[in-house]
Amino acid sequence: MSNVKNITLGFGLLLVYAGCIDDDIAPVESTTPYELEIPLGFPDMTIPADNPLTVEGVQLGRKLYYDKMLERDNSRACATCHVQAHSFSSDANVLPHINLGWSRNFLWNSKVSGSVEDIMLFEVEEFFKTDFEKLNNDPEYSNLFKMAFNVDQITSTEASYALAQFVRTLNSGNSKFDKFLRGEATFTNEEYLGYELFYTEEGDCFHCHATMFFTDNSMHNNALDSIPDPGYFEITGDSADYGKFKSPTLRNIAFTGPYMHDGRFNSLEEVVDFYSRGLERSATVDPLMKNLASGGIQLSAGKKAALVAFLKTLSDEDFLTNPELSDPFN
Repeated sequence: MSNVKNITLGFGLLLVYAGCIDDDIAPVESTTPYELEIPLGFPDMTIPADNPLTVEGVQLGRKLYYDKMLERDNSRACATCHVQAHSFSSDANVLPHINLGWSRNFLWNSKVSGSVEDIMLFEVEEFFKTDFEKLNNDPEYSNLFKMAFNVDQITSTEASYALAQFVRTLNSGNSKFDKFLRGEATFTNEEYLGYELFYTEEGDCFHCHATMFFTDNSMHNNALDSIPDPGYFEITGDSADYGKFKSPTLRNIAFTGPYMHDGRFNSLEEVVDFYSRGLERSATVDPLMKNLASGGIQLSAGKKAALVAFLKTLSDEDFLTNPELSDPFN
C-alpha cells in the first residue's frame, strides 16, 4: 500500500481540471448550444470554432451514426461495427469510438490524423462512399441539416460535422477506477495488486497506456511478431515505422475484444500472457518493450490474474447503457 501516493500523484494533478467549452464560440443562429459533460479529471476538449456542439447537430449526428443510409448501398451504419454494448467497438476488430474528442491519430495505422471532423470525413467519403443524392432527396434529413447547419444542400462536410458532434459526446469516465480515484469505491486486494503492477515497471503498462485516457495516442511496435505487419509504414513510407500501430485505449477493454490490430487474442488473459512471455524481437520494436530476451515481463500466474482484475475496473457500465447514446430508431 506504500505506493499509493506515488502512483496517484499524476492523477491528483489531473483532477484539478474541470471540463469546459470555450464560451466565445457562437453556434449557428437559431441552434441550441449543447452542454457537453466532461468526466472529472479529464482535460478540456478542444472544439473547433466552425463546428460548435449544438443540440440539433448532436441529434442529427446520432441519427446518421445509426442509419444505414450512410452506406452507398444501405448495407452498414457506423453502429454496425461500433456497438454501444461493446463500448462502440465490435468483433470486427475496430478501435472503439470512445473519448475520441481528445485524439489526434485515428485507425490502427493512423491513416487519418487531425480532428474528429477529419476522421468522419474519411468515413463518409472513403469508407461509406455516401450517396448524398439520397440524403438530399430525403425530406427529414433535408430539414434536419437545415436546422443544424442552415444549408439547403447536404454535402460530405455537413455530414462529417454532424457525426463529429455526436462522436464528441461518446465519453467514458465513470468506471470503478474513476470512482476509486474519487474516493467513491475501493479495490479488492487483487485489483489493487493489478493497479500497482500497471503503474510500475514490473507490469510496465503505463508507458503506452498513460493519462486518464489509457492511451498515449501514439504509434508503437509492441513486439507482436519477428516479421511484423507493415502498420504505420504504409502511411509514412519510413522503414522506422514498420510494425507500428496505435495504442488503443484500455477503457472498457473487457468489452472491446478481440485484441491487437489483427484480433489475434480473444481474451484479456491471452493479452497479458503475451506481454509476460510472448514478445518477439524485430528491427523496429519500441524501446519501451523490455525484457525481449526472456520474452516479456515474466509475471507469475497470480500477478497476471491481478492485472486482468485491474483492467476490468476500467469498465464503465453507464457508458454502455446510456440511452442518450443509443440507437434513436429503436
